[in-house]
Amino acid sequence: MSGALEEEQRLLKNVLDRLYKEYDFNANMLSDPIEFPHNFRTSRDIEAAGFISSCLAYGKVDLFKPVLRKIVTLMGRSPYDFLINFSLTKHRHLFAAISYRFNNSDDITALVYVMHQVLKRYGSIEAIFKQHYRDSHSTIEHGLNGLVDTFLDTNTSAVYGRKSKPRGFIQFFPSPKKGSGCKRMNLFLRWMIRDRDIDFGIWKDVPKNKLLIPLDTHIARISKCFGLTKRVTQDWKMAAEITGALKRFDPEDPLKYDFALCHQGISKLCSKMNCKDCRIRDI
Repeated sequence: MSGALEEEQRLLKNVLDRLYKEYDFNANMLSDPIEFPHNFRTSRDIEAAGFISSCLAYGKVDLFKPVLRKIVTLMGRSPYDFLINFSLTKHRHLFAAISYRFNNSDDITALVYVMHQVLKRYGSIEAIFKQHYRDSHSTIEHGLNGLVDTFLDTNTSAVYGRKSKPRGFIQFFPSPKKGSGCKRMNLFLRWMIRDRDIDFGIWKDVPKNKLLIPLDTHIARISKCFGLTKRVTQDWKMAAEITGALKRFDPEDPLKYDFALCHQGISKLCSKMNCKDCRIRDI
């Protein structure tokens, strides 16, 4: 590596470290879907609330959070117990008036129903993931493909009255096999595996440097500005490339930079309209 390139990398690491250190995790949690699993204390409730929250975490925060609040509130003090004891006959009416963008009330009911089915069968979402992610030679992609396939293979005809799965249901479960960046699935994995800041770290034995960054438009735009990726399409390969670049600055915990980078966009500190006032323009 040339001296000029080394200096460039040093400057970029300094900026990234500064953004991370200055980031107010507790204050910004209120503008993040991780707020909902933080309402619970047991691992099984955190996992259940976290998975539902991540599935609906797309679009504008101020639009999906009211929907999530309704769903999580309906589940009461223990989302896990609610899901284990879920009955279409008894509980379907609770979700009849809840919808969000691509997901109608049947889709949301189906999400709850398949969670009921897989939790009764496997005990936890972690157990499904680890069945496919077995050792240090496995990748997050292996575990996530297995997790998504398990949910998509679950029979939902009791909800829809037919065997086919509508787009609104499939949209909950993006898959690396199809090239998706899997932002929401990687967000959920970050919450469960990473053990610092506001993440929970309740899934053990999976190193946090195996995680891939939850890729969205904000991360993609800022990563291009930083030169962390040269790819155009926001897909799994872009997420892997950005994560690989961030490992140069922290090999053990590259996703620590996710918060600060993402919220530069969410908070409008970084947008296409204010480049001249950018805090990181010098880089």
